[in-house]
Amino acid sequence: MNRVREFLSAKENWTYIAAGMVIIASTLYFIFDVNYDRCDDDENCLVVAYEVKDTYLIWDNNPQHLADRLSELLDMDVEIYAVADEAATIEAIDKGNADIGFVDGAAAWLAWEVYGLDVLAAEHKADGRTYYNAAAWVRADSEMAAAYLDDDPETDPFALMEGKTSCHTGWLKSAGMLIPMGYLIGNGYAEVIGDPNDIDSLRATVTNFFSEDSSIPEGGTPYSSYKGALRCMMDGTGDIALVKDTVYDSYCTGSDANDWCLDRDDVVMLPAFGQAPSHPVLYNPEYMDESTVLAVQNALVVLDDDDEGREILRDLLNTEGMSIANAEDHLGTYAAAVSNVPGIQAYFS
Repeated sequence: MNRVREFLSAKENWTYIAAGMVIIASTLYFIFDVNYDRCDDDENCLVVAYEVKDTYLIWDNNPQHLADRLSELLDMDVEIYAVADEAATIEAIDKGNADIGFVDGAAAWLAWEVYGLDVLAAEHKADGRTYYNAAAWVRADSEMAAAYLDDDPETDPFALMEGKTSCHTGWLKSAGMLIPMGYLIGNGYAEVIGDPNDIDSLRATVTNFFSEDSSIPEGGTPYSSYKGALRCMMDGTGDIALVKDTVYDSYCTGSDANDWCLDRDDVVMLPAFGQAPSHPVLYNPEYMDESTVLAVQNALVVLDDDDEGREILRDLLNTEGMSIANAEDHLGTYAAAVSNVPGIQAYFS
């Protein structure tokens, strides 16, 4: 589990974080009567691993809503198993302490590759996609944008990225690092620097191809996440934002547009590096039979059929709906995209 935690998060001081989670979980138990792990001996029961956050003190974000609605749809008890992070979600499902859990695409791939867990559903957005494209956004007056827009096959925007200051969403993030670097290495643009079997070589590979000044932020810092990487490029700190295709609409349109946003005509999205899977629902085929898998899949899909279900999807899962999926179809292209990253296989094994 140490490697799982290293991969999923760069958080420090786990003692204080764990203590905070205990306090939050205790508060939830007494205020909202969230039922934790009460049906160990009940075969007609589904246990959902759910990441504890302080926002659950807001009633709309209480996962008990999800448990209650699934209980109605499945005609069985559904209980919430509180976890601190995605690493704990994977462990809970692997050990049989929880039946299903919600994680991001990178965590799901880790769980599939290393622990043999499977996927039974995946979120989809308003356009129906269960994936998003990992892509680079650049300023429209850059030579990279010009090379992409000039219809000249001799000018290559990816080759022109060399030496530029890149803005990543974080260390070992899907769209922000693993997919673009896998593409650049696999297509001969970037050279692996250091031991090809050591994941730490990726940092030197990034800064050697891009720039020593490239932004590889820690979580929670101003330039971390999709929003931070986009801001890094737009405010001139960096030249390239390595994010996803929908990032501009998420942060720079409508009344909620950030004040650092450039006009849409002032930025260009380059061709996608590859696809990243949407957030899936994990389960352990060792502990869940086919009929239960089918029932849970149908229940998750049905959530989109009424106002209550759609509200739960938005408030708790931040999605427009769920689609039936499996690990091979949902995560297979992701594996191909990141397979060129130095040390990725050795790191997971």
